[in-house]
Amino acid sequence: MGITVQQESPDVGVMRITGLLKKSEMDAVQAAAAKDLQSGASVKMLIVLENFKGWERGSDWGDMNFYAEHGDKIAKIAIVGDPKHETDWLMFTGAGFRRAPVKYFPPDQLEQARQWLV
Repeated sequence: MGITVQQESPDVGVMRITGLLKKSEMDAVQAAAAKDLQSGASVKMLIVLENFKGWERGSDWGDMNFYAEHGDKIAKIAIVGDPKHETDWLMFTGAGFRRAPVKYFPPDQLEQARQWLV
């Protein structure tokens, strides 16, 4: 269905992902984020999954260019969604491989996710 991104505060961005995540949508979000990250400031990301249906099939999700160029500018990532997607999203965000901590929260812990980002 889509991705929306909004700046919640100067250092916190909120990405809402609904339905099937398409590679073209993720590429557009990353291109916009790359421009914003040019200033050198770090950002914390809150990713909220709403009725998430998975990733578009047949696309090359292995492109690591954004991570290689801008990964160090992301200070923390909190993901809120159905627990059945936790393992996939921790892998998708590179938890354990990036410097930034990544933590997954169930839907009823949105406020705890926000607090963890602070």
